[in-house]
Amino acid sequence: MPKKANHPVRTTEKSLALVKRLRELNGARILDLEGYRGMTKGTVHNHLSTLREQGFVVKEGNEYRLSLWFLTLGGHVRNQNALYQAGRVRANQLATDTGMLVNVITEEDGMGVYLYQAQGEYAVDLDTYVGYRTHLHYTAVGKAILAYLPHGRVEGIVDRWGLPKATERTITNESELFDELERTRDRGYAIDHEERTEGLACIAAPIRLDDEVLGAISISAPTQRLGDEVFDEEITREVESTANELSLALKYQ
Repeated sequence: MPKKANHPVRTTEKSLALVKRLRELNGARILDLEGYRGMTKGTVHNHLSTLREQGFVVKEGNEYRLSLWFLTLGGHVRNQNALYQAGRVRANQLATDTGMLVNVITEEDGMGVYLYQAQGEYAVDLDTYVGYRTHLHYTAVGKAILAYLPHGRVEGIVDRWGLPKATERTITNESELFDELERTRDRGYAIDHEERTEGLACIAAPIRLDDEVLGAISISAPTQRLGDEVFDEEITREVESTANELSLALKYQ
C-alpha cells in the first residue's frame, strides 16, 4: 500500500480529485462538480482552468473533459514496463493459438491493472481495456497474483479494498479466498468461473521472477467454450507455458 504523505499539498489533492471525478463522470460542467470534496464553484473553476492551461483538461461548450495528454503519459508509462515489453508478442501468439481473448495484467496499489490485451478469432468483447483497474479477488489473473503475494500483503489488500460481490459466484469471504489461493498454488494456475461476469470463464497463470510475482496472463472465453468447471487441459497447458516463457524472458532479458 502507498505511504501517506507527511505534508500533503491540499491544492494538489483537490486537482487530482477533480481529475478522477471527470473520469468517473466522463466529463462534467462546473455546476456538476460544485460541492465535490467541499469545493465551491469558484474553487472548481480555478482548478479546472489551471488543468486546462497545462493541457490536461479540455473544454467543450460548458463541459470539461480529460485531454489526450493522459493517453500520452499512459503510453509512456506502459512502454517502460518490462512485463508489457516481454508480454505483448507472447500474448498475441497465445490469442492466435487459442482464438480467445488474452490479458496481461500487473498489480499496483492492491488493484489489478491491464497492461495488454490480444484478441483471437473468437475473442469475446468485454468492458475491460488497457489501463483498466480491477479488484483482484474475482478474476483469474487477480487470484494468480494474490496466490504468490505474502499472506500479510493479501490481508492488507482485502482490508483496503474489501471483497465486493460481482456475481453469485464471487468469493466474498476472506477465509474462502485464502483457501482458493492455496488451491491455486497447488495446481499452478487460477480459474474464474463466472466470478466477475456471468457466462464467462478464465484461466490464468502467474508470471514470476524468482520469489516475486510480476503479474499474470490469462485467457477469457464463454464458459461453454472452456468447459463447465473442468477446464480444457490443452488450453490450460498453453496458458501455463506462455507464463513460464514470460518468466524466463524477464529473468534473462
